[in-house]
Amino acid sequence: MATLRTAREIEVMAEGGAILADVLRALEREAKPGVATIELDRLARTMIVEAGAKPAFLHYRPAGAKKAYPYTLCASVNDVVVHGQPSAYKIREGDLVKLDLGLKHQGLYLDAAITVAVGDIGRRATKLIETTKAALAAGIKEAKPGKTTGDIGHAIQKAIEKAGFAVVEGLTGHGIGEVLHDDPTVFNMGRRGQGDDLEAGMVLAIEPMVAMGGGAIRQLLDESYGTGDGSLAAHFEHTVAITAKGPRILTK
Repeated sequence: MATLRTAREIEVMAEGGAILADVLRALEREAKPGVATIELDRLARTMIVEAGAKPAFLHYRPAGAKKAYPYTLCASVNDVVVHGQPSAYKIREGDLVKLDLGLKHQGLYLDAAITVAVGDIGRRATKLIETTKAALAAGIKEAKPGKTTGDIGHAIQKAIEKAGFAVVEGLTGHGIGEVLHDDPTVFNMGRRGQGDDLEAGMVLAIEPMVAMGGGAIRQLLDESYGTGDGSLAAHFEHTVAITAKGPRILTK
């Protein structure tokens, strides 16, 4: 069952979300050809700590993982969808770099992700990124009292498939607050009116993940997930509070 956050807790999460958004903007500026993804990880950790928050992913061990995650940032390049580990890999012209980052601020978690287009990525990859952004916006629009998680998933799926792309299978959004990954599960596909009912006070991490080819995934040796057919993928995410006035993006 989802935990309902108080108005004060949502304000605290908005403060943390502003910090997270600032860090992601800095990482986006630094994601250039020749920069190693481990350098982005170091920058993320430094900025989060200096802001008085704590990295959410560092030493986090999700259910089913063989070991705790050793970095602050998830940096996933090209066909890697999520959970890519920062490394000595140097970003290249034409890469799609997914930056997924979380932090803990005054006991409450925030989670967000962006996809950075490095240089000229081509028309089809540009459309992939634009579609993923649009799918996130469509999902967020449904995040209000009286709707369901199925409404969110349906809106996301419709936006993706209408553009000729595929929903990445098996990877989802989630509730968030005192726990990084909490109830409810927020699928990126669904049927209207089905799933969990949405109430004011719920906070969700909504995160469409989109593949240029098929939606199947494969798990890699570092426990990241890549597209099954090696096609490019994009990922965007916001932490969103459901309020009586509608959705409130906390990581904008």
